[in-house]
Amino acid sequence: MSTPSCFFNSLSPSQQFACLAINLFLFFGAHNLLQEAIMARPMFTYGWMLGYLEVLGVTALSRLEMVYFTPPLISPPSSPSPLKAYATVAGCLMASSSLSNISLNYINYPTKVVFRSCKLIPTMALATIINRQRFALIEYFSAGCICAGLILFASADWKLGGPNFSPLGYTFVFLSVCADSITPNAQERLFKAGSTRLEVTFYTNIMVLGVMTVSTLMSGDLIGCLKFVVQDKVGAILLLTYTLLAYVAISIHMHVVKRFGGVAAVILGTLRKAMTILLSFLVFPKKFDWYYVVGSGLVLGGLLLASVFKKKGGGFGQSHKRSRSDMSKTPSQA
Repeated sequence: MSTPSCFFNSLSPSQQFACLAINLFLFFGAHNLLQEAIMARPMFTYGWMLGYLEVLGVTALSRLEMVYFTPPLISPPSSPSPLKAYATVAGCLMASSSLSNISLNYINYPTKVVFRSCKLIPTMALATIINRQRFALIEYFSAGCICAGLILFASADWKLGGPNFSPLGYTFVFLSVCADSITPNAQERLFKAGSTRLEVTFYTNIMVLGVMTVSTLMSGDLIGCLKFVVQDKVGAILLLTYTLLAYVAISIHMHVVKRFGGVAAVILGTLRKAMTILLSFLVFPKKFDWYYVVGSGLVLGGLLLASVFKKKGGGFGQSHKRSRSDMSKTPSQA
């Protein structure tokens, strides 16, 4: 009897890509819509907990994958890096995930998606300041497009007024992007030391989980979320489904990177973000302005241009290094 993996491997490369792309859009779309649906529940004001649940799901399921689904090795596996070596990655992951989800208490979901796509700007700024690094003209052009798109998107929020425009929300999402720009470099050090993708995923996320458990207990968010789950059964089902979808979505992303390379993953990722913004406006009606369309087009176009250029060997990144770093992220970070 053929297994699903055998059936998938029997498909042609184009059929495999189509299958992965469809599932990528399906599961990421469902994950992102659930995130906005949960934030729209009347009693749910715990954006921090969405990041907590993602980390919980990734920690538990990556451990299960390590124990039960990783092929046994002929020789004993190498020891992972010292636990303290994972602290920087853990701190960046916690800041990135938590601040990103907290920002949803103050800004709408499309704004978060667009701003979360703009890691290129702080990455270039840090490289220029710290390493005095210069970039290709196309990367400066891409960064300019992204900046212009962000200005237009923020202008639309300010122009429409209401709960969509919040300087505090922009601050949270900007800080999350800054933390996210540091993460790949810290992850790369662990990979160079011999750590595997699953080791980096598990050990960094379990550290984040420990810190977030203490912090959410102290803030009252964990207890508040538990009370919400007891009182809102539909909300509880949404949270459970959201947690499971987080791991499925990032696993599909990993397969795209592994089988078809970073360029394909970047293109699908950019299209996925555009789909997320469109679905958000269609499923959860909100005030609309054409600045949103132009702004998101500039941001996503600039992001795609810079990423494809970098993945093909230009710029400051190497495709295979970047791909391994991307594979240890949660869906909200990828």
